[in-house]
Amino acid sequence: MNNAVIIVLVVALIIVIGVAIWMYLQKRRTDTLRSDFGPEYDRALHEHHDQREAERELEQRRERVAALHIQPLPAAERDRFAEEWRSVQAQFVDDPNGATEAADELVGRVMETRGYPVGDFEQRAADVSVDHPDVIENYRAAHAIAVRNKRQGVDTEDLRQAMKHYRALFEDLLEVEAPSTKNSHMETRR
Repeated sequence: MNNAVIIVLVVALIIVIGVAIWMYLQKRRTDTLRSDFGPEYDRALHEHHDQREAERELEQRRERVAALHIQPLPAAERDRFAEEWRSVQAQFVDDPNGATEAADELVGRVMETRGYPVGDFEQRAADVSVDHPDVIENYRAAHAIAVRNKRQGVDTEDLRQAMKHYRALFEDLLEVEAPSTKNSHMETRR
């Protein structure tokens, strides 16, 4: 073999190895995002219709939330919020509409106390999805019911469903149960 053939083979081998490494890193990135965001990964993919765009958005969410310095609640504050939640749940028997509105407001205050910005709903949901991907759909469902209720009213069963959805997010935000290792990036903040 002459030197030109050897050089072409070496260059081709380097290119093949480079492409293989790039493909492996892309798959690893996708697998990590899919694991970290759970159903939210699929939602982003559905919204963007493009895997790169969806993954870019999820990574931007992660970077944004990392800069927010989200903090766990001190025990006294967590207990105070838990007591407020019990009151809201008790209110549901006599005033389902008021209880649902109070649940939404309480969830917002917990988010704000933890360090999440609470302006625009979609941005708030995107931010919360980084640390609470398993319950963010609950929040979206509860919010949709609350919006529908304000516009046209909904039945008590729908309001009960909204309360269940709010409770799932509320408990996750409060970290009522032992904190899990949902996302490895969260470990550095706890």
